[in-house]
Order: sequence, then C-alpha cells, then structure tokens
Amino acid sequence: MITRIVKMTFRPDAADDFIGIFNATQSRINAFEGCNGVKVFRDAAHQNIFFTISEWESEEALENYRQSELFEQVWGKAKNYFDAKPEAWTLIEGV
Repeated sequence: MITRIVKMTFRPDAADDFIGIFNATQSRINAFEGCNGVKVFRDAAHQNIFFTISEWESEEALENYRQSELFEQVWGKAKNYFDAKPEAWTLIEGV
C-alpha cells in the first residue's frame, strides 16, 4: 500500500472552483480500481493551498489512475487554476 500526497496552490479567486471539481469527482476517484480512498485538506493559514491524500493498493494502481481518462478530466480542469507548480510525494509506511 502507498500513500500519495499532492500539494496544490491555486489562485486565491479559484479556490472555490477547485472545491467544486473535487466534490464532483471524489466518489469516482474513490471507486477507481486500486484506490482505497482520497481526501482533501485545506491549509489553515493559506486558504488557497490544498493537499489531497490518497491511499493506493500499489504504485501500479496509482499509475493506472494517472493514465486514465478520469485523471485527465480532473487534472485538466484543476490545472487551469494553479498559482504554483504542484508538488507530490509517494510514501510507503515504515522505515
């Protein structure tokens, strides 16, 4: 199992647009084969910074999602609102 964290900084006027995109697609991402759940978090001090945290069965499952039409639709909309380059980390549990 892996955890994927993505930090996204949006234009201040576009934060609500991202919330709409996420709310409209969260259930479809959660239902994607190999996804064990995705949540979004908003930075308490910077209202235009969000983090998605998702759990995946494997890196292959994550890559399948990243190559999917669903990802293309979600990311294609969200990227229009970025104010900075997104950052992403793929983590495994343990040391």
